[in-house]
Amino acid sequence: MLALGLLLNIAGIGIFCWLIFALAVYALPFFVAINAGMLALHTGAGVLGALIVAAAASGVTLAIAQIAFAMTRSLVLRAVIAAVFALPATFAGYYVVLAMAQIGVPSLVWREVFACLGAVFVGGTAWTRLTIFTEPRPVEPRRAIGDGPQPVLAAATREG
Repeated sequence: MLALGLLLNIAGIGIFCWLIFALAVYALPFFVAINAGMLALHTGAGVLGALIVAAAASGVTLAIAQIAFAMTRSLVLRAVIAAVFALPATFAGYYVVLAMAQIGVPSLVWREVFACLGAVFVGGTAWTRLTIFTEPRPVEPRRAIGDGPQPVLAAATREG
């Protein structure tokens, strides 16, 4: 039973760490959703209205930032957008690792060291996840979107 408990604890911590790194990009939309939902709740929208406002604000924040990041060609503006997304993820990573370190690390100095390392890793993950898959598209003023060369197979099937 003890071995099963240890294995389940390791699996749980592993899943928790995977979730932290996988959801790091969504720290800013979550922050916006919480603030918009609380504002809607305090202005009398009710619980259901606050949830709807929070979901809409989160989705709009994520969509606008990703579209702006993908469409801009300026490296400075792309870095600013990525930093705006990575900063809340960095704070979240710091506090999550600090809370986890308080469970098993007795030294206050080492807790802070682990928390700072966690902040760097989680913030770096958010930065990387946002920037790695989006390349700026070249803007050509007189070219339609689907105006590229046709594949050979599609051209051959039309002829005969």
